[in-house]
Amino acid sequence: MAVKILIIEDDKEMSRLLQLDLDRHGYDSSMASDGVAGLRMFHEQRPNLVVLDIGLPLMDGLTVCQRIRELSSVPILIMTAHAIGEEEIAKGLNMGADEYMIKPIRNIEFHARVKALLRRSQASNDEDGALPITYADDYLTVDIDARRVWVAGSEIRLTPTEFKLLATFVRNRGQVLTFQQLLEQVWGYEYTTEHHYPRIYVSHLRRKIEPEAETPTYIQNEYGVGYRFTGKNQ
Repeated sequence: MAVKILIIEDDKEMSRLLQLDLDRHGYDSSMASDGVAGLRMFHEQRPNLVVLDIGLPLMDGLTVCQRIRELSSVPILIMTAHAIGEEEIAKGLNMGADEYMIKPIRNIEFHARVKALLRRSQASNDEDGALPITYADDYLTVDIDARRVWVAGSEIRLTPTEFKLLATFVRNRGQVLTFQQLLEQVWGYEYTTEHHYPRIYVSHLRRKIEPEAETPTYIQNEYGVGYRFTGKNQ
């Protein structure tokens, strides 16, 4: 069965170009031109991945992203027409996005990111079933096999990328993971030049799991090298 991808984009020319690229690579793609229609099609089709523009009519892309994330852990690739800073990236991640790209989008890069997102999502499921590991203390619990995380007794929702990042840390507890190792293990070989990714995503993950994000308990900096996951009593 072909992988289903939903494109939610109000620029019909761009949407059609993306669809042609996806169809050429064997995906089953569909299009919606506004946020309301996109959300409706998501409910109807249950796609394996969503490509989502931020600037949409009727319902903006970040709201659509948030609504989808309330129901599903499907990978979401956000597109934006202008360069964005870390605050805007963090806002998108907070709404549940996994990835972002700046227009105009090059077909080769777009296809590579789609493949990486799908692979990351599938690999996370496969690995988690094969290697059940749980971290637990009186504040944080991470059940990799069940793909569930609790903070201060309340279950929280992580995006596929956030969970993959946290699971990688937990599996390598006490070890220093370099920026390059994180890029390869979490994002994939397509991202090995995206040196800012670990810093941005770790910062966002800390805001979700740490008692105090500015003075982290679990994800420690190894300055100039990478990060180390430690337990509260380690």
